Amino acid sequence: MSYKLKETGKYKYIEEGSGENLILLHGLFGALSNWDAVIETFKHQFRIIIPMLPIYDLPFRKLGLDALVNYLEGFIDLKKLNNINLMGNSLGGHVGLIYTLKRQETVKKLILTGSSGLFENAMGGSFPKRGSYEYVKERAEYTFYDPKSISEEYINEIFETTKSIPKCLNIVAIAKSAQRHNMANEIPNIKVPTLLIWGLNDTITPPLVAHDFNRLIPNSILRFIDKCCHAPMMEQPEKFNEIMSDFLLTEDIIA
Repeated sequence: MSYKLKETGKYKYIEEGSGENLILLHGLFGALSNWDAVIETFKHQFRIIIPMLPIYDLPFRKLGLDALVNYLEGFIDLKKLNNINLMGNSLGGHVGLIYTLKRQETVKKLILTGSSGLFENAMGGSFPKRGSYEYVKERAEYTFYDPKSISEEYINEIFETTKSIPKCLNIVAIAKSAQRHNMANEIPNIKVPTLLIWGLNDTITPPLVAHDFNRLIPNSILRFIDKCCHAPMMEQPEKFNEIMSDFLLTEDIIA
């Protein structure tokens, strides 16, 4: 599904539907298309906004989680958004966690799926490796339970990204920033209702990580999806959206 990419100042984003605000944050190699099934399911009940995080656009010396959080904060302020349902996958979850702690009064509910912030597998060391399509394909498929569920278009997009030296340097800088920023001592201060949707077969942020998030975030609910890895919204969209719907459309959340 193709959606119009809007631009306001320095910000690029997708905006679809109407209703309560639902902001979706993609991961390090995530594309806006990762959220297609979520958009189609929820655009009739929510105003869905997906900012494109400037992973490749920020100056190398300024790169890091703080820069991405400041970017998100500036975007939310510019759009005058409040009462936000905030969801992040992988690195996007990490950004969402930091933003929530910084501006908790603006967040209604938080959803994390395969989030970094406690532990993430670095995918075997040298990723991203330039110039090898097969290597990129293998590493991309590593994030899916069923490699057949990943499209050739998605692999090609990652491969094109890793052919750029500046983009590779930015990827490494952001990944190192995420690994350095462990949030175990911070996330117990999150007070908003939080849903954790995890692939039972996640190889990047394994199920033990999900249990740790559930233990550390006071008002959190953990739901696993079987035969699913690091991007449940792509690999098991129907189950993912069903769990998400129960959470978003229920007023009284009891962890």
